[in-house]
Amino acid sequence: MLTFKQFLKEESAPKKNLHLEHIEDEIFNFGTYGAREAINFLQSLRDMLSGESASQVKVTVKFDGAPALFVGTDPSDGKFFVGTKGVFNKNAKLVKSMDDIEKLGYKGGLADKLKTAFEELQTLGIMGVLQGDMMFTKEDLSTVKVDGKQYTIFQPNTIVYAVPVGSALDDKIKTAEIGIVFHTTYSGDSLEDMGAKFGADVSNLKKTPRVWYSDVDYEDYSGSVSMTKSETDDITKVLSAAGKSFRKVVTGDLDAFLEHQNGLPSSVVGALIKTYNNSKIRAGEKVTNTRTHAMVYPKYVKEYYETKILPKVKSEAGKKKKNKEKDEFIKKVNGWMPVIKASLELHNHLIDAKMMIINKLDKGVKKFPSTFVRTDSGYEVVNDEGYVAIDTIKGDAVKLVDRLEFSYNNFNGIKNWDK
Repeated sequence: MLTFKQFLKEESAPKKNLHLEHIEDEIFNFGTYGAREAINFLQSLRDMLSGESASQVKVTVKFDGAPALFVGTDPSDGKFFVGTKGVFNKNAKLVKSMDDIEKLGYKGGLADKLKTAFEELQTLGIMGVLQGDMMFTKEDLSTVKVDGKQYTIFQPNTIVYAVPVGSALDDKIKTAEIGIVFHTTYSGDSLEDMGAKFGADVSNLKKTPRVWYSDVDYEDYSGSVSMTKSETDDITKVLSAAGKSFRKVVTGDLDAFLEHQNGLPSSVVGALIKTYNNSKIRAGEKVTNTRTHAMVYPKYVKEYYETKILPKVKSEAGKKKKNKEKDEFIKKVNGWMPVIKASLELHNHLIDAKMMIINKLDKGVKKFPSTFVRTDSGYEVVNDEGYVAIDTIKGDAVKLVDRLEFSYNNFNGIKNWDK
């Protein structure tokens, strides 16, 4: 992982396998640089939705599809391929023939889906490489009645996507052998050297009724998603509060804290500040008092060591070493408490502004008319997984996700494989 100084010095270069981060977490990924970029993103999104300026930010929808697929042409031999991961590695698992699926060790349902993907997606005439999320193959489709309405549904992961039976979209989906949404484009002279760009232009792909495909662009920014003056004023107040919190954060202290976090061994990853924050999300708890939340962090570190790390250590010498590591960790955290408090205060303001954006975007036209989660008592209405905000000039992107809703559903809803 890059240190903050390395990140700031690193020249802009093509990226691949881009890992989207939650916008509020950028302060804990890249310090005050990340916090500043997060505020800029949110200001641009506010301006875009209020219609005040031509924003350089674009919004796409984040779909809960699975598996992730890489599809396109290998520049080394001009052959079409599909892959699920590691396609840019030196010894990549590329499916270039039906025989490759078995040779590469794919089995069961995933093997069946790759066979369908390989057979059907090569008819689209993809130039370069696209990454997408598989939404369904024909065997995934079923019909259910929810609140008196008949839907064709498919559930690639946590979210159940539903289309009214008899609609034009329903006819297209039922005709297709596979459905996929493309979200990232790769280009370059070799797979190993390819650079990635968020977004995918599917307008030049060949049309076939056997493949339902789409980009992930947000459908419409007008009408119900346009911010009123009052709403714009409200989010401006939150962003102003974020700016005040930002000025409390001492860059050097935050960098030192994060350098320490990044330098910890992998066995301690569960004690990091981001994991601590995520523990609240998993429990469905919103942090309302950031000072208290910060003050409890040393206790969380202590409990993590005592319940997750120390019980696994057999020797007394090993336990002594880990106890010393724990005590030093907690001492350092207490020393950085002022900057942790300031950072968490800013973190919360970023979440508040993000949720105001998400709540407006949720009112817009959806790619799939209805989305549910499956529960023991039936189906419950939920929103899409979230959105991705893309800086069209810099090429950077961040996730906008209602983590309390989606994470709760992710941990507690009935998954595709639990049905």
